[in-house]
Amino acid sequence: MMWQKYAGSRRSMPLGARILFHGVFYAGGFAIVYYLIQSKALYYKLAVEQLQSHPEAQEALGPPLNIHYLKLIDRENFVDIVDAKLKIPVSGSKSEGLLYVHSSRGGPFQRWHLDEVFLELKDGQQIPVFKLSGENGDEVKKE
Repeated sequence: MMWQKYAGSRRSMPLGARILFHGVFYAGGFAIVYYLIQSKALYYKLAVEQLQSHPEAQEALGPPLNIHYLKLIDRENFVDIVDAKLKIPVSGSKSEGLLYVHSSRGGPFQRWHLDEVFLELKDGQQIPVFKLSGENGDEVKKE
C-alpha cells in the first residue's frame, strides 16, 4: 500500500497546529471586519461627519476632536442588513462622551441614511446632532 510509505500524507493536521491555524484565521477575520466598519461603513462615516460639523458638540468636547475605536463586544453596537446602531466613543480637550448613531436603509443594496445622531457627554448632558424628520425621510433636520 502506497499510503503506508508516506504516512504523514494521510494523517490529519496535529491538534495544536489546527488550533493555531484557526486562531490566526478568526483573529484576522475579526480585524478585517473591525477595520471595514470604522473606515468604510457609510453609517459610521456619516455620523462622524455630522459630529465634526456640529458647533455645539465641538464646543462641548473641545478641540481637538478624537474618535476612538468601537467596542465591538458591546451589545449596543448592532448592524444587520437594514439597520445599524452604534455607540462611538469620542473625546476632546474639555470632555468625553459617546456618539449614539441610528442609521437604516430600505434594503440590502440600498444606500444608508442617518435616522438620528446624538452626543451624550460623561456628565449626562445630551446634545442632539442630527435627526431625520418627515414621514418619508425627505426632510433632514440638523439640530
